[in-house]
Amino acid sequence: MSAKPEYVTKRVQTFGKRKSSTATATVTKAPQCDIRVNTIPISLVQPVALRTKLLEPLYVVGTDKFSRLKIKVTVRGGGPVSQTYAARQAIAKGLVAYHQKYRNEATKSAIKDAYLSFDKRLLIADPRRPEPKKWGRHSARSRFTKSYR
Repeated sequence: MSAKPEYVTKRVQTFGKRKSSTATATVTKAPQCDIRVNTIPISLVQPVALRTKLLEPLYVVGTDKFSRLKIKVTVRGGGPVSQTYAARQAIAKGLVAYHQKYRNEATKSAIKDAYLSFDKRLLIADPRRPEPKKWGRHSARSRFTKSYR
C-alpha cells in the first residue's frame, strides 16, 4: 500500500477595516488570477468609481504579482464606500503577507514600499471612530436651543 502524498495549500488570511466595515481576504495559490468580493468577480463590481478603488492594489505593484493568486474577499458591515476601502486594504495586506510567507523578503519589502508611497491607508487602518452621543443632547456635539422666555 502506498500512502497518498499530502498537498499543502499555500494560504494567507488577512483583514482590512474602515469605519464599521470589516473585510477578510483569503489569498491562495491558483493556476490563474481570480479576485472575488462577496462571490462577485472584481470586474463586475458596480459602480465603476468603487471598482477602480478596488483595483488600486493591483495597479500600484503591477498585475504580474497577482498572476497566480486567488483572492476571496468577504466584507461585512458599513456602507458601500467603507466596504470598498476595507476590501482594498485586505487585498493589499494579503499580497504583502503572502509574499512574506511564501516568497522572498526582497519582493515583500518592495511591494510594501510601493503601497506606502502610494497611499498608507492600503496597509494601515484608519483609527478614527464616531464620537458617542451624550445625554441631554441631539448628538455628540449639538445641544438643544436655549429659550429665554
